[in-house]
Amino acid sequence: MADKIQAIRGMNDVLPEEAHLWRFFEDAARSVFEQYGYRYIRTPIVERTELFVRGVGEATDIVEKEMYSFVDAMNGDRLSLRPEGTAPTVRAALEHNLLYHGPQRLWYGGPLFRHERPQKGRYRQYHTYGAEALGLPDPDIDVELLLMAHRLWRKLGIDGVELQINTIGSAEERRAFRAKLVAHFERHPGALDEDARRRLQANPLRLLDSKNPALQPVIGAAPRLIDAAGASTRANFEAVQAGLREAGIAYTINPRLVRGLDYYNLTVFEWVSGRLGAQNAICSGGRYDGLAGQLGGKPTPGCGFGIGVERTLLLLRDADVSREAPDVYLVRQGAAAQRYGARVAEELRDAGLAVVVHGGGGNLSAQMKKADASGARFAVIIGDDEAGAGEISVKPLRAAGPQTRGSVAAAVNRVKKS
Repeated sequence: MADKIQAIRGMNDVLPEEAHLWRFFEDAARSVFEQYGYRYIRTPIVERTELFVRGVGEATDIVEKEMYSFVDAMNGDRLSLRPEGTAPTVRAALEHNLLYHGPQRLWYGGPLFRHERPQKGRYRQYHTYGAEALGLPDPDIDVELLLMAHRLWRKLGIDGVELQINTIGSAEERRAFRAKLVAHFERHPGALDEDARRRLQANPLRLLDSKNPALQPVIGAAPRLIDAAGASTRANFEAVQAGLREAGIAYTINPRLVRGLDYYNLTVFEWVSGRLGAQNAICSGGRYDGLAGQLGGKPTPGCGFGIGVERTLLLLRDADVSREAPDVYLVRQGAAAQRYGARVAEELRDAGLAVVVHGGGGNLSAQMKKADASGARFAVIIGDDEAGAGEISVKPLRAAGPQTRGSVAAAVNRVKKS
């Protein structure tokens, strides 16, 4: 007997028992995004590797060691499974001249891929719902995105989520700060592990969000980027904070928050939950005014975020979210009932009801046990007697009430009114 084929480690199946949580999240996200005027966009799962080298940054962990990349055997193109959603969205907006008609508010959802060590809240295939605002330079749009995320947490019933913000300034300010940061860490060579030494040369800002316990005292004593910011950056950051205060959204300034993608500038943020352990961010984002230019387009301001669906669902596990259940479970007994029941099921569906027809045989008692276990609100019962009279019996399964017999139209009316 051949060995069973199993899913790739870190790439998980979503089973029917979990699907109701996914649907609950997806419906809520779609509703909130559309309330703010964001329009849906869908981009390919596979993109040219150069898109992420230019956009995300060649010296980032994502590009250096996490992307699933390959060479197209047909034409030699270097391709990658998308590891994040912002660069593809900006690429699509530029390629199809979406900004010709003015600023764009866009949202998307789907799978992303990173080759990293799977753990709770971190997988090799994971899903993100994101929103991107393009062509809007003012800090008002940063605040709008944070308001939108905050509204989504309320709609989902998730509490205890903390907003952390920081400013990483302009590219020029980061270059000046880099020298100070490198000098600081070079004074503590004994605290640097192999990964930290590599980052110190390639991307020293990434050292600030290192999780290495031995490095935390050195990180705590490191110079702060916000202290190196100029007047324009400080004014922008204060405008974002003023908008949050006006909206009544609590926040914490985290001077070590830098984000791991090179395209960010000015405000960056994360929504985090203490219930998730080390992988505690459920939503991350910020401003990326230079990304369009890096991808070959005209300089275009941008700001956005991505929500980690799997991590967010971990916070919904104990929520009272209704599971998907049919309106009607149809049971039938007898040859005439079998034929008549098939027609009745279609009539009920034509009326807009969700109907599961019992399969696999069994007497009426056994079928009724299946009806109850299905979660359906009503059982429709058909025997040869009902079939001969062109009627059906209806029994409520989730509330008190009598079993009644009558026409299909009467049954539809009863189910819809309940």
